[in-house]
Amino acid sequence: RRQKKTASHAVVELENTKDGSQAEKPLFCSFHPTEELRWFCEQCDQTVCRDCVVDRHRQHPYDLAGSVIHRHGESLRELLTATQQHMGALGDVLRRVDAMGGAVRSRAEAVAAEIALFAAGYVKAIEEHRDRLLRQLEDLKVQKENLLHLQKAQLQQLLLDMRTGVEFTEHLLTSGSAVEILLTKGVVARRLAKLNSVAYSTHPSTDDRIQFSPQETAGKCCGYQVFGSILNKVVDPARCTLHGEDLHSARQNELTGFTLLLKDTTGERMRRGGEAVQVTITHKDKRDCSLQPTVCDNGDGTYHVSYSPEEPGCYAVCIYVKGQHIQGSPFTLVVKSRFREHQGVFHCCTFCSSGGQKAARCACGGTMPGGYQGCGHGHKGHPGHPHWSCCGQVKESSECLDGLPSDTSQRSLLRTVAL
Repeated sequence: RRQKKTASHAVVELENTKDGSQAEKPLFCSFHPTEELRWFCEQCDQTVCRDCVVDRHRQHPYDLAGSVIHRHGESLRELLTATQQHMGALGDVLRRVDAMGGAVRSRAEAVAAEIALFAAGYVKAIEEHRDRLLRQLEDLKVQKENLLHLQKAQLQQLLLDMRTGVEFTEHLLTSGSAVEILLTKGVVARRLAKLNSVAYSTHPSTDDRIQFSPQETAGKCCGYQVFGSILNKVVDPARCTLHGEDLHSARQNELTGFTLLLKDTTGERMRRGGEAVQVTITHKDKRDCSLQPTVCDNGDGTYHVSYSPEEPGCYAVCIYVKGQHIQGSPFTLVVKSRFREHQGVFHCCTFCSSGGQKAARCACGGTMPGGYQGCGHGHKGHPGHPHWSCCGQVKESSECLDGLPSDTSQRSLLRTVAL
């Protein structure tokens, strides 16, 4: 009652509305408190009183509330039915959501159990792989130590034999008489020569190259893929090989090269890089002439060596791996002069190459049948098929030999005959 907007409203208690006693009581207009709401404005979609129809809704279509209640009530019933259907669908969705929540919780618990089982198995596999790696490391250490012990024993025995021979010889030379020295000279000399001829390696029989690669795949352990491997392969320079189209020849000012393939002591290819590879290319006749090759580590056990010779001649190519020559090193490289292009005509005979001139002459001195001065097919110096007129080469893509040194000028005239 104290609010201005609701001061004229009719207020009833909720308990009085339950029995429907207030259903037939009239409702009054909020703008005209003394007027009953009996009309319905179609345009404004609201109930109005008589004064509202005359005043604020004068031009609007309106009708008695009892006349339009059926039409508007039916639309409300349709909306009510649709809303009830949505309520049923929402109920079903809520039940499915609740069911899915339970399924998610159950599935999460099952997956958690799987993860725990997987992790336990993975940890066990890693521990077994660790123990296996440690056993491999121990075996490798024992193997290398045995090789070193054997080499050490052999070297110590050789050193002892040499020391004994040296002491005996020194004592003989300092204390023995001339007759004694001459009498034992042959035996002592043979003994010392035999000791000097004993071959022994100046390097340890093995090295300390024991590496662990965490990224290396190590197969499966207990059904799990594990990583980490001990790299114990040792490169053997004597088993390394070279690969290339032409290792022993090159062309002046042309980039060429070859590939070095590293192998271990068993002849198996190395699968990693990082080795100390050194290549030297020096001219055999010119001491101050050498090449600076480029060595590219491919990271897979292969090394590409490229170079571009500037001077022709014979070169000595030395390839070192770990300071030792590889198999076939050093080898000879022959660098040829720059490719000579032909300056003549690739033709069949003088008559053809001159365009049919009967007065054209051939260097061989032959003539065509019929008295033509130019020689033709089948003459004495003709090779029988097309050739270069400058040097007589029979291959069109060959190198010209006309620029090579010759003893006499007549040699160029007889070159075709020699072919």
